[in-house]
Amino acid sequence: MDLTGFRAALGDIPIEDHPKLVQQKSRDHYWYSPILKAQLDQVTADLVVMPRSVEDVVTVLAAAYKFDVPITPRGAGTGNYGQAMPLAGGAMLDLKNMDKVLEIKPDRVRAEAGAIMVKMDEETKAAVGAELRFHPSTYRMATIGGFIAGGSGGIGSVRWGGLRNLGNILGLKIVTCEETPRVLDIAGADIMKLAHAYGTNGIIVEAEMPLAPAYDWVEVVVGFDEFLDSCRYAEALAGQDGILLKEISPVAAPVPYDYFGRYRDFLRQDQSVVLIMVAPNSVDALTLFTSHHGGEILHRSDVNDLDAAGRKLPPIYEFTWNHTTLRGLKIDSTITYLQTQYPTLEHLEKIHRMLGDEMPMHIEMTRFDGRIVFSGLPIVRYTGEERLEEIIRLHEENGCLVFNPHRYTLEEGGMKQTDRAQLAFKKEADPKGLLNPGKMIAWDDPDFDFDSGRVWLFAGLAEQARGAA
Repeated sequence: MDLTGFRAALGDIPIEDHPKLVQQKSRDHYWYSPILKAQLDQVTADLVVMPRSVEDVVTVLAAAYKFDVPITPRGAGTGNYGQAMPLAGGAMLDLKNMDKVLEIKPDRVRAEAGAIMVKMDEETKAAVGAELRFHPSTYRMATIGGFIAGGSGGIGSVRWGGLRNLGNILGLKIVTCEETPRVLDIAGADIMKLAHAYGTNGIIVEAEMPLAPAYDWVEVVVGFDEFLDSCRYAEALAGQDGILLKEISPVAAPVPYDYFGRYRDFLRQDQSVVLIMVAPNSVDALTLFTSHHGGEILHRSDVNDLDAAGRKLPPIYEFTWNHTTLRGLKIDSTITYLQTQYPTLEHLEKIHRMLGDEMPMHIEMTRFDGRIVFSGLPIVRYTGEERLEEIIRLHEENGCLVFNPHRYTLEEGGMKQTDRAQLAFKKEADPKGLLNPGKMIAWDDPDFDFDSGRVWLFAGLAEQARGAA
């Protein structure tokens, strides 16, 4: 790695090399996991590069190829399992300056990778009365490029499924890391090679996304004395074709009362809740449906959007998805979480009764190949890595999927196998393996046995640890 030559080749492209600022930009939310925190705390890049255009990105990647400098792309740094951590050092590619909405049509929007998702929606609502189909709970911070490269779904997935469902990404523009980088327009089946690939096989510089009609979504909190009753209600509600919904999230007691401080005035400690976003024209139907299922409407944002102190309440989506865990970590730094999927209510009930308050349940109702499923982001009262692995094993032995957020590689996080299309594209677009090194096991260790029970560790981590020491 020749950093001196690399820097000289960048011309007037902005660079940051102050060690503390570089370290800040070398972080995501890996610290949700005590395991990743121990592994990645010492990780840092050598400098941060902030391109302003596609042409700048081409210049950066040509220099990276020439001087063997690893490149790790970064959006807002809101990922949760080390997707944007520079395991081999080198340069962080901070795309925050590439934040323009380029084109808006009635059914789609095209934007630069660094565009903030909430700002994209502000522009599309003003122009055509439409919004993105879904967004993460970090909506007010997350970039569209970071969401595509590191995310999987979010608020809206109860209607639209996940990012990797056909039709949920319309097109991408990427830059390859070769001697002469290419700018490629990606469409159709090729999109899946880049989506949720952590930027390992091409730098996303633009994205075209489909739009849905925009609504002033009404936020509703429904209470239940029994968590499983809240799940039965949530599953039935998700199947109501005439009630237009964007979010349904059952959360088991005592998590809402303990962790959702701004909403505590509406809650009891022993009460489980379902967090809902519903279109205004469906509120009456939701109210009727809730009364038929024995739920208690505790809060409606169209009736009251203030807490007891008269302060405007945070948006309810900031208590769902990974924000549920974040709220908890602010109260109790010893907890962590899992990412799971329960095929049926019976699967969920079995695990819930087995683990109880050791793993308070947090569920996101999502659409998966046309079916409504229980996607879990349960809180785990962490007592050690061995017990965490046991909890994962109990899930898998009982037919429940685990997408392990305590691993930083693409494969160990859920695939449990090589994505051969992503690997083949990396060989073409990143022949030196300089893009986000260490995140694709198949590149670094093609003979790795995913059934061995062994955790894969990138060699660059040991090198950085020695350098920090």
